[in-house]
Amino acid sequence: MMKMSHMKKMLWTKLKLHIGTEGRHGKRKEEDNVNSLMGKPNVNEEYKEAFRTKSFIEMCNKVQGQLEVRTSLDDGQSSSSSSPLSSSSSTPSSPSVQHVPLSQYLLEPRQETLTSILEASNLHQFLVNYFEISLEAGKTCEFLLQNVLQVHINYRVIKNVLKLIKRVPDKESWTHHQYHAVYKNLASYALHKNPFSMMTREKFHELHDSHVLLLHQLTSQYRKTKRRTKYIRFIKRAFATFLVLGFGAFFIALLILAMHSMIGLVACPGLIVCTLALFKTKRLRQKFDRKWLEGLGAQLDIAARGVYILINDFDTMSMLVQRLYDEMEHRKFVADICVKKGKNEMLKEVVTEFQTQDSCFLEQLEELEKQIYLCFLDINRSRRLVVDEMVKC
Repeated sequence: MMKMSHMKKMLWTKLKLHIGTEGRHGKRKEEDNVNSLMGKPNVNEEYKEAFRTKSFIEMCNKVQGQLEVRTSLDDGQSSSSSSPLSSSSSTPSSPSVQHVPLSQYLLEPRQETLTSILEASNLHQFLVNYFEISLEAGKTCEFLLQNVLQVHINYRVIKNVLKLIKRVPDKESWTHHQYHAVYKNLASYALHKNPFSMMTREKFHELHDSHVLLLHQLTSQYRKTKRRTKYIRFIKRAFATFLVLGFGAFFIALLILAMHSMIGLVACPGLIVCTLALFKTKRLRQKFDRKWLEGLGAQLDIAARGVYILINDFDTMSMLVQRLYDEMEHRKFVADICVKKGKNEMLKEVVTEFQTQDSCFLEQLEELEKQIYLCFLDINRSRRLVVDEMVKC
């Protein structure tokens, strides 16, 4: 299982971010969660609660609905289709069965909408990098979902073996045909490539390093923007004070001059209008600049928080993937040895082991799938918030 300290850190970050609410009582629940974490948190309960939210259930239904549609399309096209998720790996013979990658379908805002927004705004390069990395993170989540689906497909042969055990629980009474069927299924399972072999530790380390680098860039730029905003605010106040005092002295001098000269009397209103116009223009320019900087700071802050949660999500998925990869390698190795040895006693032990660990293995697979959905939700929430701040500016 995951380390307790890591889960506490991840849950605290998710609750601290304040990204959205769930249902009518979402805000109160979120406050209760934060308060509970300040005391003695029930980490397991908080972790399970994340999988019971309305948004999480909607994400699950959305993914499952797309999988059913794409599976039916792929099955209608070819009975030997590779994967319902892999839209880019095969070229459909008819345009009617073409579909966008699942990650682009699930990510919000959609990439085409986001592209139009980015083209219309002068966005900071680090924020552009954030949207690119969030898109790549979505693609990685899609690839992991492909792996999970392929594991389920490969595991069907083990299910066939377990069904045979349920029909004939007494292994001593197995017929030669039943032994042959079990050997055949185990041999087929041993030949399957491990679906998680492409998502190695090195791959996750590369993702981790790129996310950490972007996090440092965003936080550094956020601090610079915040300091600049404070500096402009200070300059504005100092300038306003100086301008008021200077204008007061200048106005008194003009009155004195007007009392002694008709030229001063004529020039006084013009100078006053010019001074007020200069003050107004300067003030508006400074106000606009400060507002833009505050908006940029908010965007950088939200993006940094989103990347931080993304790091935790991928660290969690890395542990789950590595655990499942090791388990599958062990099972493939045992099945291969059993088939090569061809001993019935060993076969009985292997089948018993698979039967005992069946529920645990499927729970681990389900846990990874839920974590992928949760990662999609985290990506969407932070992307939406950044876009909302962009629209405000």
